[in-house]
Amino acid sequence: MKMILIIIGGIIFALGYAVFLIPHRIVPGGISGIAMILRFLYNTPVGIVAIILNIPLFIIALRVLGISFGIKSLGAIIYTNLLIDFFVYSVQIKTPTENDVLAALYGGLLLGLGLGLIFRGDASTGGTDILGQILNRHTNMSVGMWIMIVDFAVITTAGITTHSVELALLGYLALFLSSKVIDLVLEGINYARAAFVVSTKSEKITDEIYEKMQRGVTILSGHSAYTKEERPVILCVITKKETPFFKSLIRKVDEDAFVILTDVFEVLGRGFRSRV
Repeated sequence: MKMILIIIGGIIFALGYAVFLIPHRIVPGGISGIAMILRFLYNTPVGIVAIILNIPLFIIALRVLGISFGIKSLGAIIYTNLLIDFFVYSVQIKTPTENDVLAALYGGLLLGLGLGLIFRGDASTGGTDILGQILNRHTNMSVGMWIMIVDFAVITTAGITTHSVELALLGYLALFLSSKVIDLVLEGINYARAAFVVSTKSEKITDEIYEKMQRGVTILSGHSAYTKEERPVILCVITKKETPFFKSLIRKVDEDAFVILTDVFEVLGRGFRSRV
């Protein structure tokens, strides 16, 4: 299953570059972004150059990644970048839009979706995420911060190279969108909610949840710092659609109940479907 995610993710990733980003000269950062800059200057193939630039980083970071993750990542690096050149030179897919903003939006969307699927397959396409891990080992800055700095520098360099501030701004837009889509693919949409309820009528509320909603309930031990009294805390996970009914049920039993609802991105267990 994970290999299927890597294969599909690689195709989507490559299409993002070949169909939207490369034709419109929009650099979204990363090693592939550096390869795009070299293409603008010397007309070199993006995919092959990206593979060459990734090899030294991969060798240095192999200890950080681990053998299993490293092998899959090397395969993903070669596979995704060869696909970029395949779509550009062999298939020669034409971009469906002349609008640079639309190209940045859809290019960032496909890039993020492809990378998200590859990451879910426990692999990496190399580039700045590996570089970020290496730099993190030798500094006090986080991996995410280093990735942002490197990507920002690559996009800024692309803007200078193409003599276009507008293309640099579009690159930042594509980078921002792709990062959000990656998070969405990895964490999922907040399809469920966790409810915490503190009430003097916790037993009655628990019975109502069992009978009216057929949801499991966990009772946590709570302690009021103000009154110094022990108070049970009800924990229940519900779907978003069940939220209005749940709140109505609580109000009917105890209008003074203290209720906290928080978004949940993944639930493993009976009554909820596992994500891929």
